[in-house]
Amino acid sequence: MTSPLTNPTAGGRWTPRLWGTLLVLCAAMFLDALDVSMVGVALPSIGSELDLSTSTLQWIVSGYILGYGGLLLLGGRTADLLGRRQVFLVALGVFALASLLGGLVDSGPLLIASRFIKGLSAAFTAPAGLSIITTTFAEGPLRNRALSIYTTCAATGFSMGLVLSGLLTEASWRLTMLLPAPIALIALLVGLKLLPRSEREKDHNGYDIPGAILGTASMLLLVFTVVQAPEAGWASTRTLLSFLAVAVLLTVFVRVERRSAGPLIRLGVLRSGGQIRAQLGAMAFFGSYVGFQFLVTLYMQSLLGWSALHTALAFLPAGALVALSSTKVGAVVDRFGTPRLIAVGFVLMVVGYALFLRVSLDPAYAAVILPTMLLIGAACALIFPSLNIQATNGVDDHEQGMVSGLLNTSVQVGGALFLAVVTAVVTANSSAGSSPQAVLDSYRSGLIVVTGIAVAGLLITLPGLRSRRPRQTVVVAGSAGKDSVREDTEERVAVVD
Repeated sequence: MTSPLTNPTAGGRWTPRLWGTLLVLCAAMFLDALDVSMVGVALPSIGSELDLSTSTLQWIVSGYILGYGGLLLLGGRTADLLGRRQVFLVALGVFALASLLGGLVDSGPLLIASRFIKGLSAAFTAPAGLSIITTTFAEGPLRNRALSIYTTCAATGFSMGLVLSGLLTEASWRLTMLLPAPIALIALLVGLKLLPRSEREKDHNGYDIPGAILGTASMLLLVFTVVQAPEAGWASTRTLLSFLAVAVLLTVFVRVERRSAGPLIRLGVLRSGGQIRAQLGAMAFFGSYVGFQFLVTLYMQSLLGWSALHTALAFLPAGALVALSSTKVGAVVDRFGTPRLIAVGFVLMVVGYALFLRVSLDPAYAAVILPTMLLIGAACALIFPSLNIQATNGVDDHEQGMVSGLLNTSVQVGGALFLAVVTAVVTANSSAGSSPQAVLDSYRSGLIVVTGIAVAGLLITLPGLRSRRPRQTVVVAGSAGKDSVREDTEERVAVVD
């Protein structure tokens, strides 16, 4: 059941408390995205002051990804079992303390440890926050509007992080680490008063300890292997053995989940075609964008000689477009359904990436860079909210945390995996020489891969366009005990598919 907070005031307007609840959750998501993008520009300054090698600097980024991507499944299920409000607030407090620690430390290992702790806490706030929204706002127009605003804050935080990092690093890299701390603390204090209380799941058939260990271990090892593969070599013995270990852990994990009375992930939720398309679409969407941003940042700073702030401002139109569209996307989803919006978004993304292939050593901002950024911004505004809506619709309240954790895991693993692939392709094609044109050609090969990933996302989405609008009584991928929903009804749920 959804929270009583979903009852709007007269005239269909949201109450101030409802807006306050959403604002707290948006603040946490904004900080998660901000922290991912803000640290990149500060890395050279960090390395210089703390005397860190390039390989050590990599772990300042990778440590966060490892904690975040590796523990999302556990974070989502923990929110369902122990209470979403409690898990969200505790994790947000840890995030604030880790931010403070990261800005005060004077050694590389301590900084990496603080980044890992921040990623770990984000692995609990992200699925808990998303599931609070999906259990507080009734499925349909109310939830669609809330999710469009929520996901817009993530995109805005990612874009603003680039700009803020350029400004703050000019003064001190420590400010980029410290900035999230007061924001998280304010959100925590407001959340204590406004967030709706959620009961712990009572009939959960015990705690799936083996599944939690196996799921967490497999995700941690997968993210670690993908992050290290470009440096160790994709065909190296270490990388191949790591991937084999991941496969073994996941196989055992699936067997445990099938037999568990209270699984970490109820595998029946993946019987819905719409759910599978949402998870794979999230991997392709974020993976292609992370690879694109990585290459474009190198292109602008290394080849064009732009400053960090100049580069950040070049990305700003995309973030601004996402922010301006936040209140409109929910209504568009209500009218056209998620499959169409995701498909249109991927088309825009493919066109934007393909257009950027025309770049040269002479910057063509008005003709190439700006149109690409606007196309990417429009794509993000359509795809990201729609993926969240598609993944969480038709799922019972007590499993919202689980599905939210699964979706966020797909996002993070997709980002880590495809960034590693793009990096490997660029490295393989950089042997032709070190001239600016040779470097640009190696970047272009990576952009071709990025475009191909977006095309794959579009192809994954297309089968959902055949689905018809749902009958109101149909529930897809519900709780355990509802796995017997007829297969012929699953493909009729347009909002989910």
